[in-house]
Amino acid sequence: MDIDEYAEWTATTAKVSAQPGAERLSYLGLGLAAEAGEVADHIKKLLRDGNLDEAALIDELGDVIYYWACLCAASGRKPSEVLTASQAKISRKIAAS
Repeated sequence: MDIDEYAEWTATTAKVSAQPGAERLSYLGLGLAAEAGEVADHIKKLLRDGNLDEAALIDELGDVIYYWACLCAASGRKPSEVLTASQAKISRKIAAS
């Protein structure tokens, strides 16, 4: 499965329409932020305790990707398009520095 196929699948599980309203985008955005916070919490615990629960970190990273892919689908964009645009933007910033 590639990232675009995954996004198509997430759109069916999250019931994302092509033109979602503010409530749906808010739900997905808050889900993404919450999952990113859980990733940050695992890293915080690594700094505090010196131990990393790698399985839990990977699990949370999967949840981050789920919400990100849902947001891509809700925005009418394929994740591969978003990744290509991101790569170009970062490359321009690196070249300019």
